[in-house]
Amino acid sequence: MGYQGYADYFDKKLIISVATTGGFQGKEENPNLPEQPEEIARDVAACEEAGASIVHIHARDDDGKKTKDVARFQEIRDAIDSHCDDILVNFTTGGGGIFSREDRIAPILETDPRPELATIDLGPVNFGQTRTAENTREQNEEYAEAMLNAGVKPELELFNPGHIPEMEHLVDLDLLEPPYWCTNIFGLQNGMPPAPRNVVNFADNLPADCEWQTLAIGKHQLPLTTMTITMGGHVRVGMEDNIYYRKGELAESNAQLVERTARIAAELERPVATPAETRDILGL
Repeated sequence: MGYQGYADYFDKKLIISVATTGGFQGKEENPNLPEQPEEIARDVAACEEAGASIVHIHARDDDGKKTKDVARFQEIRDAIDSHCDDILVNFTTGGGGIFSREDRIAPILETDPRPELATIDLGPVNFGQTRTAENTREQNEEYAEAMLNAGVKPELELFNPGHIPEMEHLVDLDLLEPPYWCTNIFGLQNGMPPAPRNVVNFADNLPADCEWQTLAIGKHQLPLTTMTITMGGHVRVGMEDNIYYRKGELAESNAQLVERTARIAAELERPVATPAETRDILGL
């Protein structure tokens, strides 16, 4: 819920997630965006040093194209484990409208160790003129059950408030364990408009037992994540969502975006969660 002067504000640790790569823009848009496993892992290590406790992973092939190849996800995971201390790894199951639903979840179930977290996109979203990621209720149930059995906590991606009932459906089926980890997404094509009042409304409509973070696209990332810090929520930053540091200035690295978020949090007197504290917050 929105900030109401609650007593635990100054004690509630802020989880910073970083999405380093994504599956859309690449080095043609920002040459500093990491695409290959070692490059991603070095960037993730710098992000962990700056205050990120979760990294959200997409994989690219040798040509920089998006892939669901399990071996490539394994290579990224191994590189992160060799470069980082304790950051939580979160694999995407995105890619609807391009990859089969079996391919989308395969890296979560077939890598060793499995990621601690993985996304479930809770409903349809349009990309461009011809592509729709359907993300059906049947698929959501399948993914949630597979993750529950595999010991992987879902990150529930909500592109608009109409996806909240889909989350409640999974709760009713006992396919999710509290606290539920939710990502409220602003600024995508047919998603929630990135207005400040919508950040509050979205958070206020989530069910009980939720921990939530804000993901905002492009120029909306900084103002809406800053607002979320004041509300007691958590934040996601990184070049998957925003390749700029400020207008007209490309981000030098994902760590630069994490550093700014941690600095703002310090000014707002929200302590940043370590990976161990993040596991405690999320019940891992």
